[in-house]
Amino acid sequence: MSTVSDLTAQLQIISDELSDKALDILMQAHRRGETKRPDSERAITQARRAIEKAISLLGRTSSDD
Repeated sequence: MSTVSDLTAQLQIISDELSDKALDILMQAHRRGETKRPDSERAITQARRAIEKAISLLGRTSSDD
């Protein structure tokens, strides 16, 4: 069974991957000459923020169960 720190590390990897994907979407939109943030980038960024919040909350736990 995974520990809280293991789960936190996995969430951090996911957060990093989402950040990379959001940046890729923004760069593609820029190359196409778009001036507004794509909806898909907004959704990915929102999901990344939720994961970052979960990481922060898990970091406050005192046990590693």
